[in-house]
Amino acid sequence: MSVVIRNAQRAVAVRRAPLRRAVGALRAALGADRFDVALVCAGNGTMRRLNAAYRRRDEPTDVLSFPFHQVAAGQLPRPRFRDEYNLGDIFLGVEYIGEQCRRSGEDFGGVLAVTAAHGLCHLLGYQHNTKSEWQQMYQKEKEILEELNRVTGANLRPLTADLF
Repeated sequence: MSVVIRNAQRAVAVRRAPLRRAVGALRAALGADRFDVALVCAGNGTMRRLNAAYRRRDEPTDVLSFPFHQVAAGQLPRPRFRDEYNLGDIFLGVEYIGEQCRRSGEDFGGVLAVTAAHGLCHLLGYQHNTKSEWQQMYQKEKEILEELNRVTGANLRPLTADLF
């Protein structure tokens, strides 16, 4: 199935092809490559509005995920119809991520892939509201990023390494 990427901002240049390849490899590592996923690259204004509307936090953020299916952590959806082969939408706060990368010196493309991995895990029911949820999500992120690292030769780590 497909990975659709829409760049809805102009603050930061986004290379779609490497991001599409990374998300494709991450979906495969999750066993979800039969499912469509949409990524929207958004600026701080859009991310602030979405974060305020859905999480009651009036600030930009790096990623917001909107699952098409409600599933338990790690479970794949069980579509009944062809048009239900959709994981959902991931909004990547590329302006926010770009600012963070400029301050930290991290590679923007790598952080974008790691952030997309985090968003994909959220689409599959993983959360990090408690320590046990975080541990489960961290393990899954680590597992799929290790597969991406194997395929690409990168050395990417989960976003939530120091959450708890």
